[in-house]
Amino acid sequence: MTTRVLIADDQPLIRAGLVALFTAAPGFEVVGEAADGEQAVALTAETRPDVVLMDIRMPVRDGIAATRDILSGPADPMPHVIVLTTFDLPEYVYTALGEGASGFLLKDTPPDRILSAVRAIAAGDILLAPTITRRLVETYADQHRAASTTRFPLSDLTTRETEILRFVAYGLTNQEIARRLVLSEATVKTHVKRLMAKLHLTSRAQAVVAAYESGLVTPREERDR
Repeated sequence: MTTRVLIADDQPLIRAGLVALFTAAPGFEVVGEAADGEQAVALTAETRPDVVLMDIRMPVRDGIAATRDILSGPADPMPHVIVLTTFDLPEYVYTALGEGASGFLLKDTPPDRILSAVRAIAAGDILLAPTITRRLVETYADQHRAASTTRFPLSDLTTRETEILRFVAYGLTNQEIARRLVLSEATVKTHVKRLMAKLHLTSRAQAVVAAYESGLVTPREERDR
């Protein structure tokens, strides 16, 4: 199965290098190149990629705004967005995850790891290790908690969905959650899909953000777990 990739970066040399990397790798097809966030949004709607590699700092519209626009659009299925940046700044990463990005990569990541990451995201996996995601969320969730009740209305969830969201925030896989709750993995997957739809989430990383911002999970609770 071919993974369709769109690359958004305002630096022509980096963009060309990524295009060459994915063009040469089996199982990938580059469906578009964007030099700014506005182009990225338009090309995503036009080409419907599986994965968008999104730079953060771009002219016209930055990568975070472009990610928000792409992941709030009508596309079905929704593309996965991976933030690609030279800026290892946690607040940028947290904001991107909160907007629905599936993970992030630094631009100095080795080519083979970039390919592996895109394959993993296309398959629906979380890119960041759960410990890294939680550390980022613990740092910034309090600053965003005031608006979380309307942004992530947990009252819409059933008791079981709320319980499963808590386990997702702990970093557990569907298989691990199934063992804990004595459910089938397929049943857990269905619950995860439903809770993400109710909360308008586009990635498991964003589900972690939702759980912390809403107060469902706290740093102390996670450390004591």
